[in-house]
Amino acid sequence: MAKSKVCFACTACGYESPKWAGRCPSCGAWNTMEETISSSAAAPVKAAKQRPGSGVAAMLLRDIPEDTTIRTSTGISELDRVLGGGIVEGGLMLLGGDPGIGKSTLLIQVCDHLCRNGKKVLYVSGEESARQIKLRAKRLQITSDNLYVLAENALDNIETRMQELAPDMMVVDSIQTMYRPEMASAPGSISQIRECTSLLMRMAKESGTAIFLVGHVTKDGAIAGPRMLEHMVDVVLYFEGDNQHQYRLLRAVKNRFGSVNELGVFQMTGDGMKVVPNPSEQLLSHRAKGASGSVVFCGLEGSRPLLCDVQALAAQSYFGTPRRTVGGADTGRVALLLAVLEKRCGCKTYNQDIYINIAGGLELSEPAADLALCAAVVSSLKDMAVGPEIAVMGEVGLAGEVRAIPQCERRIAECERLGFHTLVLPKENMKQLRTPEGMKLIGVDTVMQAISVLF
Repeated sequence: MAKSKVCFACTACGYESPKWAGRCPSCGAWNTMEETISSSAAAPVKAAKQRPGSGVAAMLLRDIPEDTTIRTSTGISELDRVLGGGIVEGGLMLLGGDPGIGKSTLLIQVCDHLCRNGKKVLYVSGEESARQIKLRAKRLQITSDNLYVLAENALDNIETRMQELAPDMMVVDSIQTMYRPEMASAPGSISQIRECTSLLMRMAKESGTAIFLVGHVTKDGAIAGPRMLEHMVDVVLYFEGDNQHQYRLLRAVKNRFGSVNELGVFQMTGDGMKVVPNPSEQLLSHRAKGASGSVVFCGLEGSRPLLCDVQALAAQSYFGTPRRTVGGADTGRVALLLAVLEKRCGCKTYNQDIYINIAGGLELSEPAADLALCAAVVSSLKDMAVGPEIAVMGEVGLAGEVRAIPQCERRIAECERLGFHTLVLPKENMKQLRTPEGMKLIGVDTVMQAISVLF
């Protein structure tokens, strides 16, 4: 009988060591070494249970047939946008997110739409019983004839059922609960996740079945398990949002079949996930008109322009070091902009607590939001409101100059569609733009010039 030994494996990179360490010697991550059980090297070698290779011959690149990739619509426009047009045949997709964010709800709605279009779908759950899934489907008013439910954790049994049904799509909820019986380690361990994902990947490529994997996340927001899990799959999606708010944001971190910059916006309701067709209007619907410290900015999430409310609040500080609290933007970038305002524009912030918030839960990472952040801070310092029909955009340099931003025409079109008639933007962009009828474009070279125009 094979002996077993205890070793420690890193949950981030998979590095194995006979001794525990606070820091992984391979990737340098802290507190990631976990105890696992592996078979002894002196144990007799058993027959491999893996499939043999396909044995096909190598082909020249020019001889490979150019078959068009088959895509299937999910029935949810925002999910199709993030996936790059729909589900690719034989694709392996990983969906991660916080508990209760709506991962299982979204996927069972996708299953329902595919079944209504004549597709056969297998929903595998390792966390819920078949009756629990039936209760959720009943709440979402899902009654499909081609939706099969399997409550199973053993991947070998799942493979057998998949070969019997030959579904067009399969959902595995979740990958951390799956295990292979011949392996000694427990479900959720690094070796189990690695082997189960490898087997599912071969099943998807050989059968042409598209497979969705649901992944748990750690307290840092990363998908639990070895980092190579994200390398093995074709698509990695992250569901973002707060359980206290109704909006959910779906982002593609990796996509072999499309862009990784697209964003999908959903609204959590009692009937499931609803698509938000006009996110800009929804994000600005609760904006306080006439209040200081509020500026509208048009950002880009992939190919989609989004109007958002950039808010700032400056208050007298009673501490030796004033507070800087930032939500939805980079803290280091905000500190840089505050230094530019104090040095180049004479705005005294050394005795002010500054609070920054991007309404709606968005994360602004592009430099084009610099000028809007500066305008919001100055608006709060002066206690003067920016006009309700004015939008601001532009990148700010350390010298106080306003630099050009990309895809300005698309941003202007979105502002025009939502009724913003005045835009403050970099003067460099004005050279290549045609001013739309009924709109006023104001080009600025410096932050000081923008402040004088707005206030």
